[in-house]
Amino acid sequence: MSQCAACGTPLTLKIDSDEEDDYDQGATSLGIVVPDSRLPGPMDVGSHTSSGEEQVLCNLENESGLQEAFDILPILKEESYLKAFPEERRCRAFLEFCAEGDVGAILDVIKDDEDEDTRMSADDGGAATPIDVLRYQDAMGSLSTGLHVAISNGREEIVWLLLFLASSLELQHFPPDVIQAVETLGASREQQTGKIDIRALEDSEHRTAENLSRQLGGMWDSWAQSGLLRPIMDDVLPVV
Repeated sequence: MSQCAACGTPLTLKIDSDEEDDYDQGATSLGIVVPDSRLPGPMDVGSHTSSGEEQVLCNLENESGLQEAFDILPILKEESYLKAFPEERRCRAFLEFCAEGDVGAILDVIKDDEDEDTRMSADDGGAATPIDVLRYQDAMGSLSTGLHVAISNGREEIVWLLLFLASSLELQHFPPDVIQAVETLGASREQQTGKIDIRALEDSEHRTAENLSRQLGGMWDSWAQSGLLRPIMDDVLPVV
C-alpha cells in the first residue's frame, strides 16, 4: 500500500456508516491506494481529464476486488452532499435501484418513505413537506427522475412500474401481465389528482422521459411512438 510522502502513513479512506440508514450500500470501509505517480506531494492528489474535468484517481479495493485508476471524486462529492442533506439518502438509493432494475428494493424504499411521511406528519403536525421519492430529481447532477434513469439503463419493467405508481396513465393502457405483477408484489396506486405526472418532469437538458426515449432509440423507439411516455389525454392512446 502506498504511503503519504510527508508522514509515511498508509493512504486509506474510511467512510463511516450511518447505523440508522438502511440504504447505505456497500462496504463501510474503503481501502484507497493512491498511485505513486499521482502523489507528488501529500496534498496534491488531483488531476484533470482531457476535457478539463476534475478527478481523483486511486486504486479502490473492496469486496469486489481491486480497481485501478478509479475516480473516487464522484463518491466523495455524493457523501459530502448526503452529509449536508441526509434526508435525500433514501432518494439516492431509489435512483440506484431504478438503474439496477431492482423492483423489490424500489417498493421497499417507497413503503419506508410512506411510513416516514406518516411519522413526520405526526411529529410536526403536518407542517413539514416530505420529499416525494417517486418524483425525486437528481439534485447533484442531471435532474433525472427514476423514469429517466430506468430508460437510460434499459429497464423496461421499471418504466412500467413508475408509470403505474407516478403517472395518470389509465390502467387500460397497461399490459395485463404488468398489472398482475405489480398487484402480486403488493404495489398500490395512489390517487394522482394534484400530483405531477412523472412523464412531465424534465432533466437538466430539458428532456422529458419521452424526449430521452426518442434520443436513445433502439428498444425505446416503440415507446416514443406509442405516446405512453407523453403526459396527454389518455383517450387518444391505443389500448394495450
